[in-house]
Amino acid sequence: MKCTMTPFRRSSLILVASLGLMALGGCDGSSDSNDDEDSNIAAKPNILLVIMDDVGIDQMSAFGYGGGDELGMDHVELIELGLHDEVHNLTNRPNLPSIDAIAEQGLKFRNTWSMPECSPGRSVLMTGRYPLRNNIYQAIGPNDLANSQLSEYEVTAPKLLKQAGYENAMFGKFHLAGPDNNIAGSDTPTQLGWDYFYGWIEGLPGSIDTTAGGVYDQDRWSCGFYPHHLPGACYFSDGSCQDMSAPALTDDSSGLLCLSQGGIFVRGFDVVDDHDGLTGYQTCDADLPAGVTLDFETQNAYYVSPLVIIENGVREDVPLTDPRARGYRTTIETDAAIDWIKSREEDRPWMATVSYSAAHTPWQHAPMELTPTMPNLSANLLRCNNPVHGRIIQDQMTEALDAELGRLLVETGLATRTEDGALAYNQDSNTLLIIVGDNGTLGSAVKLPFDPTRAKSTAYQSGVWVPLIIAGPMVNEPGRSVEAMVNMADVFHLLGAAAGIDMSIAVPRTLDAEPLLPYLLNPEQESLRQFNFTQVALNLQKDGGRNGPCAIGNICSHTPVSKGVCEDNGGVWWGQGADDSSAIAAINNLGFNSEEGLEMCWQVNQAIYQLDPDNYSDNRKDIATTYAVAVRNEHYKLVRNEITDYDIASGTGVTIETEELYEINQDEDAPLLDTADRDLLADGEEALDIEVYNNLQQLRSELTAILESQHACPGDGNDDGVVDNKDLEEFDRITVTEGWNGSSTYDFNLDGVTDEADRDIVLQNMGTVCWQ
Repeated sequence: MKCTMTPFRRSSLILVASLGLMALGGCDGSSDSNDDEDSNIAAKPNILLVIMDDVGIDQMSAFGYGGGDELGMDHVELIELGLHDEVHNLTNRPNLPSIDAIAEQGLKFRNTWSMPECSPGRSVLMTGRYPLRNNIYQAIGPNDLANSQLSEYEVTAPKLLKQAGYENAMFGKFHLAGPDNNIAGSDTPTQLGWDYFYGWIEGLPGSIDTTAGGVYDQDRWSCGFYPHHLPGACYFSDGSCQDMSAPALTDDSSGLLCLSQGGIFVRGFDVVDDHDGLTGYQTCDADLPAGVTLDFETQNAYYVSPLVIIENGVREDVPLTDPRARGYRTTIETDAAIDWIKSREEDRPWMATVSYSAAHTPWQHAPMELTPTMPNLSANLLRCNNPVHGRIIQDQMTEALDAELGRLLVETGLATRTEDGALAYNQDSNTLLIIVGDNGTLGSAVKLPFDPTRAKSTAYQSGVWVPLIIAGPMVNEPGRSVEAMVNMADVFHLLGAAAGIDMSIAVPRTLDAEPLLPYLLNPEQESLRQFNFTQVALNLQKDGGRNGPCAIGNICSHTPVSKGVCEDNGGVWWGQGADDSSAIAAINNLGFNSEEGLEMCWQVNQAIYQLDPDNYSDNRKDIATTYAVAVRNEHYKLVRNEITDYDIASGTGVTIETEELYEINQDEDAPLLDTADRDLLADGEEALDIEVYNNLQQLRSELTAILESQHACPGDGNDDGVVDNKDLEEFDRITVTEGWNGSSTYDFNLDGVTDEADRDIVLQNMGTVCWQ
């Protein structure tokens, strides 16, 4: 590992992220377009794009992985959970028969990179452009400026396909732009080209409601529902009620059965150590127990969510009391997609993006009917605040996604069931099916032999290596694997090529995407990519801000976008509003108060040191990277990381830059991964043999070329490569016609407002040509 250190300077935080919007001139944006310009629109394939959240390739038995997972549970724990006969299942999860079937009837791309986090991965998919093009470096949060959100000036996938006559819809998680710091607010799906949207604008499910609908005290039920199998009453927001008998122990608990229907379960009494009594339970005709208030206004992770529906530009914000906003998210997302697809006219092609929320945190039980191959474990056995149990719950959620995907395909006629219940994809459906993960798996859910310490949010293999499966009418010789390097950006190119679009004309920006269609058509196609690339960093916030520090285990990170998200991931929040007693003590000792909190992870270590210097080495936090890039060729991978940590000698933060080199491959039995013990630069580059050294130099050169391809272009807010009167017209439209003075792509000084200071920057750079 090559390592350099520089003193921390606040201005350096946004140096990389502040790069402008100039396109790469050296990438090939050529098209595999349809030569038959007179082909009927109906002949174009429909497209079903399925995005899985935080499901990396390590979860996938179809790719040769997904097993060898040791949970760290000893024999006593397994017996207590009733799992002593389930060890094999626990170490070979999850079971995904629908995805496995599609993989066998389509193409498995076994060497696909995305970006390390969800928003940049999805942005790259929807634009074909790397994060350095649009400053979307990490998961978008409420403090991120419009400059780090997907811009209305980008040619997105739905805008691209509209050029070929497609209708476009998205279901589920959006997380590309808005609602905060954006002129479009919750209308960003419309602004970015979707005709229909049914889902969640913000990227993350809300926190688990541990009061189970206001019935219990805060923190009473870690999974958000009454976890036992006893009688009671299920109340609904419309005032109706349903008496419930005790469910079978092999079924979901009483609380989850009720919650899945959108209700709130009331047992009537709560005895901590004895739940066997069948008398004294609540009935619908009785008054609520003293002190019980039903709360239908609080989010509850995957079961109560703020749904947004947009059709033809008209938005409906569905209240939490509405039955449509209540129920299991994966099912809601699937039902909406089925309804829309089945209502399409046959004479017009469509693209449906089913952007599943699963299996993102907070991890919360899926209905058992969606996880028939899992052990019958409910929340009286698996607690949502236990990280070991969370691994099993995450597997349940992934299996539920798989089950609902199978139902989606069958109910829309894209697949059928064979006599033995297996899924058979309908190759004559004229529908191109694409299944992909948005980024790698969260560390605490990673399956061995992948490295849980180098997972989501890092540029290592466990953070960026994702499953990609493609099936449909364009696939020749289905059932094969493609080992060629593929980037998430290339999926964007496939969408256009499948629709017969000339990408060089349709997208007036140079793409980072390479063609994918040749791999579908030609089983002998060699790799079109010589290199692959990934990137993660901090998004742009007002005046150089960043997400507050969150300590998850022994790691401090700026990835969680808020205190709630930090705590949903088992973390301790050290930022504004910190309320953990140990954090408060250290913050106060440093001279700050918990209300304002700390801004930087290095300050967390400073606070820990100042509170107890003698035990600092034991108590300090490892710092997660705030900037990481990686590039690979066929055999080797170069990784550069940057962190800022506390330096005892100087009493401030010091930026540490590292460079690492690994030999990697995709071997099914024992893939070569970029684990810490395999860094070829550990002993310095002088220890490398000539072949490895040449690869190092080649990768350095390629990485430099990519990073230097993007240059600042102040004044060019519409990203057309020229600062001209169009920029003044757009500035006036935003600030005068629309009356907006908040964040926009014309906020060049990144102060969170679009004002005369930004207009002056346009005038000062008038006539500048950044790219053409």
